[in-house]
Amino acid sequence: MGELNLKEKKDVTKQNLIYYPLGTVGRDAVYCLISSYLLTFVLFTHSLDAAQVAAITGIMIAARVFDALNDPIMGNIIERTRSKYGKFKPWLVAGGLSTSVVIYLMFNVNLQGWSFVWFFGLMYFAFSITYTMSDISYWGMIPALGSDANARNQFTSRATLFAGIGSTLASILIPLFTTGGSAIGGSTGVAYGRIALMIAILAPLFLLFTVLGVREHRENPDHGQKKKVSLAQTFKIIARNDQLVWVAVIFLIQQIGNGLVIGGIGSTYIYFTFGYDGGLYSLFTTVGMSATAVLMIIYPMISRRIHRKKLMGIMSVVAVIGYVMMLAAGLLPIPGNGGFWLLVVGYMLSNFGQYCFYLIMMISIMNTVEYNEYKFGEREEGIITSLRPFITKMSSALIVALTSATYLILGVTDYTNQISNLEQECAQGLITEEQKLSEISGVIFGTAEGHVGVSAGKGMGLLLTMTVLPCVLMLISYFLYKKKYTLDEEEYERICEELRTKQVMCE
Repeated sequence: MGELNLKEKKDVTKQNLIYYPLGTVGRDAVYCLISSYLLTFVLFTHSLDAAQVAAITGIMIAARVFDALNDPIMGNIIERTRSKYGKFKPWLVAGGLSTSVVIYLMFNVNLQGWSFVWFFGLMYFAFSITYTMSDISYWGMIPALGSDANARNQFTSRATLFAGIGSTLASILIPLFTTGGSAIGGSTGVAYGRIALMIAILAPLFLLFTVLGVREHRENPDHGQKKKVSLAQTFKIIARNDQLVWVAVIFLIQQIGNGLVIGGIGSTYIYFTFGYDGGLYSLFTTVGMSATAVLMIIYPMISRRIHRKKLMGIMSVVAVIGYVMMLAAGLLPIPGNGGFWLLVVGYMLSNFGQYCFYLIMMISIMNTVEYNEYKFGEREEGIITSLRPFITKMSSALIVALTSATYLILGVTDYTNQISNLEQECAQGLITEEQKLSEISGVIFGTAEGHVGVSAGKGMGLLLTMTVLPCVLMLISYFLYKKKYTLDEEEYERICEELRTKQVMCE
């Protein structure tokens, strides 16, 4: 498309601010299904021994590490892509369509035991490859849509708003219609299969908004055909950018803590403490994430008035208060439903603070594009922006490891296997849905028929893992950001001004 004049840029920006964010609604519903509910789906629909659980865990960790290492490679490939549709859109389409096929198969094949483990491994690695195509290409577009700080804040906040809409809707509807009396088809396995089909259809349809409606300000910011960059050179490009390295480490620490609640521990704790009812977890996530929707809308306004480091300090206090409330919900003898509501409000506050951290980290990574151009003469947008999904996937690998280790140490699978057997019997018509729910209640709370129920110690172990650990990791990330990330608002604007002056002089 070439360079645009000022009026054209304003018109294109307005158009892009509408169509770009819409494209990620379905993508993030896909990611929510996999990152937040896949392990729950596996444990509550398959009877697995310790070796099989360990194998599943190992597959998920290995695939996510592979996926994370593949991100800079994919960013490199995108950076060198030349087509009449640009360098991002071809990979966005290819990744979106292939991901839909993979997630449908993953949730709709009826296998058990080691046969399921092997099939799961194949599908999970396939998902790692296909989703990376769309994820890197989608978020990599932001620096090409505008380098103005305010515009970039708008694109980032709007994209994360619509990403939040997709993931929040998925977070509400998936547990509501897969667990307990509202499960589609009467069993968790059938319900997950049908929901996966619906998401597989909707995700590519939403991507069409971005593919057909978005225009870049300039098709190739680094003019001319670029030489191929090897894997070693790709990591060298990343390693030489000190600000990128620091914010990547800080982001990784924060994301590990932030994902523990929704990675499976939160839903398991609620089912074991308050009852096997997907509606409870839907309510927990709905209220918990509601405040983040407001934050995503008002973030550009806040960011113009409060500097990022000061804002992070404020949000740290908010999040700590939330985690203390969540912990108190499990420690104090609160009558009625008071404990559940205290847990919900606490999660809302902690999630509000953590999500502000996420927005700041997103922008901090993107701002290192201009820093890289300032120091080394090249923007390297595709490679640099590939660090965000790289960090997300590395953190998700560690979240899986921590979650599975918690389950095995606390003996959670002893209970999920019993629940899974009852779910399978119901799906096969051997017992009624009412019998299934009654038996599951006995497994969790104990009955006269021999079920002892989940002990208080196991519940407390889950609660500590999803409150104390995330709080500590968040505080570590804040203090590191405050000390090590020097690319603040004033420094970033100074760099951009120098780049603009240099460009004028070259012209």
